[in-house]
Amino acid sequence: MKGSEPPQKAASPILERLAGRVRGLRKEHGLTLRELGAEAGVSERFLVLVEGGAANVSVTKLDDIARALGTTAAALLVPEERDAAATKAPSRAPLVALLGLRGAGKTAVGTLVAKRLSVPFVELDALVAERAGTSLGEIFAMHGAAYYRRLEREELSRLLASGASGVLATGGSLVTDHASYELLRRSTVTVWLKAKAQDHWARVVAQGDARPMADRSSAMNELRALLRARRPLYERAAHVVDTSALGLPRAVDRVVKIAREAAAATRG
Repeated sequence: MKGSEPPQKAASPILERLAGRVRGLRKEHGLTLRELGAEAGVSERFLVLVEGGAANVSVTKLDDIARALGTTAAALLVPEERDAAATKAPSRAPLVALLGLRGAGKTAVGTLVAKRLSVPFVELDALVAERAGTSLGEIFAMHGAAYYRRLEREELSRLLASGASGVLATGGSLVTDHASYELLRRSTVTVWLKAKAQDHWARVVAQGDARPMADRSSAMNELRALLRARRPLYERAAHVVDTSALGLPRAVDRVVKIAREAAAATRG
């Protein structure tokens, strides 16, 4: 009829399905459009189009978005009736193990990463202390390093056998125990939180504990030597995140991305 508006083109069912999946997973992960865009390498405006069912997404961009959401491109596109069981299950991260000397940022980064992923944060030293019924200092003073290593290996084995997912902060010297380190590398996603010697020291002092190097003029040189000695061991981790270069927020973002990509690879 003359003067009437042209008929509106119906939205593509596959784009509508994609929009709902992306929107739902983004909210499940607690991500804003800006945060998801940063992790996927796409613009916030583009994501608005995707979630509105108006973006004809390329395969590469779809894969980037899927990885940032901890899933696969295929899972975002599969019809609901074929994926009912998968969509009911929440996206979970594997066990991510953080490595590094004291002051690397394992507790600070690990706590925030676990919160972002909605998974538990566990400190291996806390499990060892609970098992022994005493503090780490007393374990070393009364029983020695060998006893600590045995408990550490047993608690790590128990945690892995439970199939737990989450974020695990390990002791700084775990990498020197070959058996424990190999078990960790085989069974978890290992991430070395790398930091400069001065940052290690400043963070420990900021925590209110200067005892390890108090009244020792050679403390910084000893710390640098320890970092040099352990560097080849830490570098065997699957991933390296430089907390000195990135700062806390970006280091957290990087570890979250590593965890989600590992989860997507496991499901794929």
